[in-house]
Amino acid sequence: MAGSAGLSLCGHELVVRGGSRLLATSTSSSDDDSLFIYDCSAAEKETQEHKGTVVRRCTALTFTASEEKVLVADKSGDVYSFSVLEPHGSGKLELGHLSMLLDVAVSPDDRYVLTADRDEKIRVSWAAAPHNIESFCLGHTEFVSRIFVVPDHPELLLSSSGDRTLRLWQYRSGRELHCCHLPSLQEPTEPWSDKRFAASRIAYWRQEDCVALLCDGLPAVYLFQLDAPRRQLVYQQQLTFQHRVWDAAFEEARGLWVLQDCREAPLVLCRPVGGQWQSLPESAASKRVCAHLRENWAMLEGSAGTDGGFSSLYKATCDNMTTYLKKKEERLQQQLEKKRRRGPPCGSNGQTKKMKAGRAPRSCSS
Repeated sequence: MAGSAGLSLCGHELVVRGGSRLLATSTSSSDDDSLFIYDCSAAEKETQEHKGTVVRRCTALTFTASEEKVLVADKSGDVYSFSVLEPHGSGKLELGHLSMLLDVAVSPDDRYVLTADRDEKIRVSWAAAPHNIESFCLGHTEFVSRIFVVPDHPELLLSSSGDRTLRLWQYRSGRELHCCHLPSLQEPTEPWSDKRFAASRIAYWRQEDCVALLCDGLPAVYLFQLDAPRRQLVYQQQLTFQHRVWDAAFEEARGLWVLQDCREAPLVLCRPVGGQWQSLPESAASKRVCAHLRENWAMLEGSAGTDGGFSSLYKATCDNMTTYLKKKEERLQQQLEKKRRRGPPCGSNGQTKKMKAGRAPRSCSS
């Protein structure tokens, strides 16, 4: 949602997204120096008569656990399902919100569909009957940017938001288990300490139960340890970079790959060393991947060179009552000023009596 540059890993296969193009290569040093570039816009034109459509622009998508369907959330607040087994079939409307949807997720047993919207809500619906709502996860004070069901702990949900928090939920009951406020973790000397930003992306490392949190437009990654037995998130460390971070993804065998806005070093690999996370020197595999990214830098720079779209999701507040009371006070002051300019009133009763021309005033008879 926030930007068109992204990073994804599946085993040793690394895919970098830049706008409508995908760049796929391998992080393994034993693989050959192969690079695949896939143009999604060209493929879309070739298969336009077979593609599934939604009413408004798509904001998020996910596969079901069975991989038989793809759930697509759109800007109007609806979720459509498309069959993987019948790719030429039309989409089916599953559920709807009254607000823009920003993310969609599915429980590992395919029983629940979780949706996050701009109105601070996370809804948990039955997959078999989406009109039945299991629970709401309420607590965020701004739009919910990401939701993530923890694979090794399928009853737990992570969520990030424009209110600069990372929250842990027991989503079936809608109970909030833990909340991490990012401003409380920042140093006052950091240049973005007083800046409004959105916690925008969540990555998870199953090997260490590690959670990486990215923030829209910031050159930093926050690292947490998920303590599932105690139902809490433990803050570990903040990784700071020289350039804005676009995305991050864990590779189970290596660590955290960070994609940043730097042509000289677009990809950085980080691992815990002696209990502290730090960036590692470039290996032969990372040098090869970075070389591919530099050759196709225009693809990334053109799609993510501007700020993300999360800043436009904050709701503008308008206090009409304050403006009304201020204007009313101004009118009262103007009326009082006009009365002062007229001078003191005449007559015993405080009113000025008008007299007709040519008629003498009457006197009171005794």
